[in-house]
Amino acid sequence: MLVLPAELTHAQAQASLLLLQKALRAETGSAIVADAHALQQFDSSALAVLLECRREALSGGKTLSVQALPPRLRQLATLYGVAEFLPAAA
Repeated sequence: MLVLPAELTHAQAQASLLLLQKALRAETGSAIVADAHALQQFDSSALAVLLECRREALSGGKTLSVQALPPRLRQLATLYGVAEFLPAAA
């Protein structure tokens, strides 16, 4: 499981992405879940990070879903037309 930090804004995006990519590569299953429970402060950079993680997961033959995506971030994803690429985890 990938765990998102409490704060994921432009200032933290690159460092967070590197850590999440490392965790993603260590995942052995084919269905990866990104846990957003801790995510409190974010901007559109959080979407960019999640979408990049999805791209990397897909390139490795895996899927990515998101658990507990904050409603405000889900609304932003819908506004940008990318919500379908970040499905909710079961």
